[in-house]
Amino acid sequence: MLKGKTAVVGVCGGIAAYKAVEVVSRLKKLGLDVNVIMTKNAAEFVDSLTFRSISNNPVTIGMFDEPQYWDIGHISLANKADFIVVVPATANIIGKVAGGIADDMLSTTIMATRVPVIFVPAMNHNMYENPIVQSNIEKLKNLGYVFMEPASGLMACGTKGKGRLPEPSDIVKFIVDFFESENAGINELKNTNVKKDLKDLSILVTAGPTREAIDPVRYITNRSSGKMGYAIAECALKRGAKVKIVSGPVNIPVPSGAEVENVISAREMYQKVMESYKDYDVLVMVAAVADYRCEEISQKKIKKSQEEMTIKLVKNPDIAKELGKVKDNRILVGFSAETDDVEKNALEKLQSKNMDMIVANDVTQEGAGFSTDTNIVKIIKGKEYIKSFPIMDKTKVADVILDEILLIRSTKGC
Repeated sequence: MLKGKTAVVGVCGGIAAYKAVEVVSRLKKLGLDVNVIMTKNAAEFVDSLTFRSISNNPVTIGMFDEPQYWDIGHISLANKADFIVVVPATANIIGKVAGGIADDMLSTTIMATRVPVIFVPAMNHNMYENPIVQSNIEKLKNLGYVFMEPASGLMACGTKGKGRLPEPSDIVKFIVDFFESENAGINELKNTNVKKDLKDLSILVTAGPTREAIDPVRYITNRSSGKMGYAIAECALKRGAKVKIVSGPVNIPVPSGAEVENVISAREMYQKVMESYKDYDVLVMVAAVADYRCEEISQKKIKKSQEEMTIKLVKNPDIAKELGKVKDNRILVGFSAETDDVEKNALEKLQSKNMDMIVANDVTQEGAGFSTDTNIVKIIKGKEYIKSFPIMDKTKVADVILDEILLIRSTKGC
């Protein structure tokens, strides 16, 4: 769909600038005409010749560089681009654009364009979480600029947190998905068909599995892929909701517009959810959280020795149950993956955890298990309210669940 389009890739001065080389390469392979603008600081990390060789186009750095064509540089690039992607987007460029400052070629081109501008932030996690930076990001989002969530993990500075540049393959997929959704009429700015019936709601979704460490090499986990939770988040966003995902380890791109907190263990997920739930109207607990963890975690790899080995497990906190105690007027939705007595077990969970609704499925049914793109669910709100649905794509299941949440909201008078 993007073949023949023109992309302007803005590269800022951060250690992650080297990853922009692969982004340019991947965009070229999709058939785009790629033009690179580097800040002067970016040129300290990656030589412009690298980008010129891969893009087969001149690379622009300074405002007063000798022009390659007889045209005003920033106006020429701003007019010819079908989109601009800034990768890595530093706190500096985000702050400049948010403040209306145009003092170099990249910020000037962004100011002069009318096409979509996609920022892919990358910076130290403390800098990313700084309230000034977050305020600038929120301001630009409200003005129509697009942001891809940064990844979490080990930073070049040696610390861990949210602020890593996503992998180039994920960045390019994000760009493709953005324009596919826009082309299909799903993008919020152009879509008039999708109902915006959740625009007044904020929804917290947990998704994916958790991992409980045994030693530095091994862990206990389950088969959850996170597809159902991410489908709910994406559908809620399209219908106008504010969405946050607390996600275990998954291999799924974050839906555009969602905030995400990445966690590993059940206790980490519990902590993030309990820190956040008060800011949300609806709590949808889709994650397959490990019920137990190792009482002791070996700091070294456990060597194979005896024929048998015993690992002592202790209970993890029950996130949904704890939310049921403090939810007040919030809507709490749970999930119940079962292999037998589906309705009986789901009803017990619904009542014992003070949920408003539970979505149950028999994971032994074909098309209803983990890692599939489909699901077969029952929606249960009590003994007198059990709805069974046929096999459906998880996106359709997500919309059904959101419709049922709206019914609960109307009866609660929320």
